[in-house]
Formats: sequence, C-alpha cells, structure tokens
Amino acid sequence: MRIHIGTDHAGRELSSHLIGALSASGYEMVDHGPASYDPDDDYPSFCIKAASAVVVDQAAGVDALGIVLGGSGNGEQIAANKVKGVRAALAWNLDTALLARQHNDANVVAVGGRQHSVEEATEIIKAFLAEPFTHAERHQRRIGKIATYETTGEICE
Repeated sequence: MRIHIGTDHAGRELSSHLIGALSASGYEMVDHGPASYDPDDDYPSFCIKAASAVVVDQAAGVDALGIVLGGSGNGEQIAANKVKGVRAALAWNLDTALLARQHNDANVVAVGGRQHSVEEATEIIKAFLAEPFTHAERHQRRIGKIATYETTGEICE
C-alpha cells in the first residue's frame, strides 16, 4: 500500500519516525514535506499535496491512504478535507482510528504530533492503515450522501 504523508514543523519528528517505521513494515511511503525543519512553515500546502495524491492514486486504482500531521491535527484535517474526494478523520485513540476506516472509509488520517508520544501515535496510525472499510449498506449510503453534496451541493435526506 502507498502512503502519502504531509506535515508541518510540529509533526516533523513524528513524520520522520513514521516514514522509517512504516517503510520497514512494507508500506511505500511518499513524503510531501517539508524537506527540512522550519518553525514558520505552514501546514496547508503539505497536507493538501498529500491528500491530493491519495485521491489521484485511488482514482488510478492504486491502494493508497494518507497521513497528515501537525501540533493538534485539527488544521491538518481541515486542509486535507478541502480536497475533493478526501475523507480525513482526526484520530486521537485506537477507537477513533478504527471507526474512521470501518464506518467512514476515511482515506486520510490526521494526528496531532504534540498530543501523543511517538509510540502511541504510531499505534494509532498503524491501526488506521490496517483496518478495512466494512462496506455495510448504511455506511455506504452515508458516504454517498456526503459525496453527492460535495459534487452537487444537494443535501440528501
């Protein structure tokens, strides 16, 4: 599986760790930056690039997911969710990571690098990456309603 990752300075240490750990676990890691530490950098460009690459890969039939990191994960999730076709979920424990995949078919996970130890964040992210979508009809229906709104602006009841 290909994993696209983007961060800012607050998630840089975690990102470096994840690239090594997930590569060692067999994932194909694609780093969307930043290339070096800059305490004044801005997360939107890195997160949007990672999220966009996930959508492009998935449209091409490539098995791909994304990771966006920052201090809290909130802004990073918001930025990723601006990309059409992205369902980014903020995960702060194993349950939220698993449910994001099971119920929402989330294709990007956001984690706050300042909210967790490296070990805890790695466990959350690995759980997200390994968990499949359930394909339950009710979850597919709900995701379909979100996609309809995203593409047409129509709110489905």
